[in-house]
Amino acid sequence: MTKLSPIESEFETTENAEAYDKWFRAKVQKALDSKEPLIPHDEAMAEIKRRMELRRARGPLDG
Repeated sequence: MTKLSPIESEFETTENAEAYDKWFRAKVQKALDSKEPLIPHDEAMAEIKRRMELRRARGPLDG
């Protein structure tokens, strides 16, 4: 197990970094292979904005 510097990587070890890379690439490939209908950019951004506004309206997570 090779430790990584927190200055160089967000992962503690090369094994963690490689596992994340494998997971991430699989997620991207699944999305590319998906037959689900595409969502237009403007529609996706409107949904994200809506969710952010709802979250802000709920107030801080701590309280």
